[in-house]
Amino acid sequence: MAATKSQGKAFSLFMVGLTTACAGIAYLSSGSGIAALIVGLIVVAVAFGLFLSIKPLEGKVPENIQPVALKLAGLVAALGGWMIVLYGLHLTATVSGRLTTTLIGFAVSLFGILYLLPMAANKNAIWKA
Repeated sequence: MAATKSQGKAFSLFMVGLTTACAGIAYLSSGSGIAALIVGLIVVAVAFGLFLSIKPLEGKVPENIQPVALKLAGLVAALGGWMIVLYGLHLTATVSGRLTTTLIGFAVSLFGILYLLPMAANKNAIWKA
């Protein structure tokens, strides 16, 4: 999702170029695959140029630094939840045990993503400046 019209155009162009380049890689052995790869890479380069030419949005910038400990706690919870899922699959052989560890890991990860990280970002949000 883009904030401005120029960001939307540049992002759309980037996605089209990236898709074309991936299709070119998939069919690299044919002549049309090589052409698609070259065209896709050119379009991606043009999109990067458009990204760099976009003016920054005007307005107040929050000068306060976000709380690092809270961001790290959110990151640890998000990644730790997935570690619980991965290691939980190897700890037990029963379906109910694997389901339980997966749900616990998923809940820990969601807690970090949906609660801790937004709380860290909202401490010094731009609308509070």
